[in-house]
Amino acid sequence: MVFRRILVLMMGCLGCADQTTEQNANNNMESKSSVVDESAITTLRVRLSDGRYLAYRERGVPKNKCKYSIILVHGFGSSKEMSFMASDKLLDGMGIYLLIYDRAGYGESDPNPKRSVKSEASDIEELADQLQLGSKYYVIGVSLGCYPAWSCIKRIPQKLAGVALIVPFINYKWRSLPDDLTKDDYRKQLCRLMLLLTCYTPGLLHWWFTQNMFPSATVLEGNPKFFCGKDLAVLKNTDGYQLFTQDGIRKRRVFDSLRRDFIVAFSKWDFDPLELSNPYPQNESSVHIWQGYEDKVVPVQLQRHVSKTLPWIRYHEVPDGGHLLVYDTVVCEAVLTSLLLGEDPPLYRPKLVV
Repeated sequence: MVFRRILVLMMGCLGCADQTTEQNANNNMESKSSVVDESAITTLRVRLSDGRYLAYRERGVPKNKCKYSIILVHGFGSSKEMSFMASDKLLDGMGIYLLIYDRAGYGESDPNPKRSVKSEASDIEELADQLQLGSKYYVIGVSLGCYPAWSCIKRIPQKLAGVALIVPFINYKWRSLPDDLTKDDYRKQLCRLMLLLTCYTPGLLHWWFTQNMFPSATVLEGNPKFFCGKDLAVLKNTDGYQLFTQDGIRKRRVFDSLRRDFIVAFSKWDFDPLELSNPYPQNESSVHIWQGYEDKVVPVQLQRHVSKTLPWIRYHEVPDGGHLLVYDTVVCEAVLTSLLLGEDPPLYRPKLVV
């Protein structure tokens, strides 16, 4: 039961539940340098300065004709095939070029044995430079994919036209996070235990993920402890989590990439986001947080604390939303219009008790 709860928390709070794939991928993909078979690659990729490849896909208008260039950063266990439910009509009408890439070690991108909070921002910067997205571009991070976005805010703010953090996970190791907000939070304890297991007993974890008694692909089903009703309705209609099938995670390179991502996200960072100063004092760019009030993965109280501590961030709260906001077309389109046009939908203004 303990392992089962840990797995559910890991899959949920790290963002793998934002990954419903639009096509099946990663079948029989193995090589010495990558988690994929080079001969099976059919998507677009760029080669980074260290020799690694990042794979990506595109939506919206062509980048040479767009008005806005946006890089979308997927969460844990997901890929460039993740769903982001903004309509093609909106993307075309607003002139949006949307780039969704496989982070290091995911999908058809090469792993990065030296992955760090810093390297995630460097990957985004180099990807944007190689694809000639211009001097400034937008970044949208989803769940665990928000730690690369935070790193971009810290390291390359001058290259960001704007940032949206959708249901950003909270790292309980941020030094300025108040103890009184987290001391009774069971998620903190489970994350701490999971980090220990991931760091020191990877063989045990790999065995547990691939044994046959508790299939890892089904542990999310119908668990109201970790997902609200709206989230469960989404999960009921997903195609599954390709990397968390036994065939997927049995590949040690896939498991190791997931493990490194988890460790980097939940270990101590080289900076504390809650101590960042406003990088845009002249309002030349903007940063947004989007949180579901009913989110059981990332507590709304913690997200409100982040927004209160960093008043230069524009905070939006979806009253009936859970953790899977990217499955809501209305919310996704509100994220885009708020980020690009500066709109502030009254529906998503938090109703804070004074």
